[in-house]
Amino acid sequence: MNNTEFQAIIDRGEDGKHQFKSNVTNVNALAAEMVAFCNSSGGIILIGVNDDGSYAGLTREDIGRLNQLVANAASQSVRPPINPQTENIATANGLVMVVQIPQGISKPYMDNNGLIWVKSGSDKRKVSAREEIQRMYQAANLVHGDEIPAKGLGINELDKDYFDAFLQKHFNTALDKLDMPLSTLLENMNLMQDGVFNVAGALLFTRNPSFYLPIFIVKAVVFPGSDSNTSIYLDSQDMSGKMLNVFKESLGFITRNLHHLQAGQSVNSLGELEIPLIVFEELLTNALIHRDYFVSATIRLLIFRDRIEIISPGHLPNNLTVAKIKLGNSNIRNPILVSFASRILPYRGLGSGIVRALAAYPDIEFIDDRENNMFKAIIKRPPFPG
Repeated sequence: MNNTEFQAIIDRGEDGKHQFKSNVTNVNALAAEMVAFCNSSGGIILIGVNDDGSYAGLTREDIGRLNQLVANAASQSVRPPINPQTENIATANGLVMVVQIPQGISKPYMDNNGLIWVKSGSDKRKVSAREEIQRMYQAANLVHGDEIPAKGLGINELDKDYFDAFLQKHFNTALDKLDMPLSTLLENMNLMQDGVFNVAGALLFTRNPSFYLPIFIVKAVVFPGSDSNTSIYLDSQDMSGKMLNVFKESLGFITRNLHHLQAGQSVNSLGELEIPLIVFEELLTNALIHRDYFVSATIRLLIFRDRIEIISPGHLPNNLTVAKIKLGNSNIRNPILVSFASRILPYRGLGSGIVRALAAYPDIEFIDDRENNMFKAIIKRPPFPG
């Protein structure tokens, strides 16, 4: 770090990337600061700088002690250990140690007390909300929302006829020909654990998953204009039940509420949908398979006069961006659902759904709303003749 960069940081004051410390004597307090930076986007601690930007006047002896303190904090008081880089800057009013802490690749990081810290503006805060902790473990691929037990949904809730048809179609076997207990098969298929369905198994194969998992449905509304801030609506429906039913009912809701164009067909023809159906097949499948099942919110399907919005709980995972998904990049958030999706929904995987939707109808906008933890697909409607 050159002197110009160093002075610019001090002149700007503390923020979410830069923390000032006049001195450090407590290894646990330093470890908490390191944890917060690792769990956020990384940052720099300047030791030897007061909150007002003045220098504390550290000596060479202070720097020697601080080097040992930083090393101990990083290796013994941060879990998993980290490797910060230090640099000593000489000023006319004493030395300053610059401690650079990269964004962690093994989140969540904890201190010696098992506490998880993140940055909150120029300060830090302790993470205690269950959903936020779960999302951090999810981002590290340590846990997935679709493998969480669906409390109350045991083997008696299995839709046996539906599951039997699935086995016959895709595995050339039937329930009455199994050479193992049904519960063992379901566990081997990663749909159940200790007699309880996980979220994936419940959504795919139980009779009425929405009774136990009421938030994992699609809520659809048709508004007369271009604004949702109205008490007037033209149509509404909650799509619940098995995932395949939710998908089919959502498509049906869309097709009955969009315009159909004659497009040179006979008067007796249903006509062509104003937007190709494949667009909604791909985007609805994407929403059902890739939504964040740690977030207690429904998928929303909103139809306006000028657009259709499909809003999924959870922003894009990890390092994905809108630009990346448009190029076919993907990141598997719900691996169990993904492993079954191609057999149940029109899902091909490999991140190709967004690409196909855009190829069929380019006038789609994607918004990765990280602040509100949602992902939105906005399909612009063409002007309707007459």
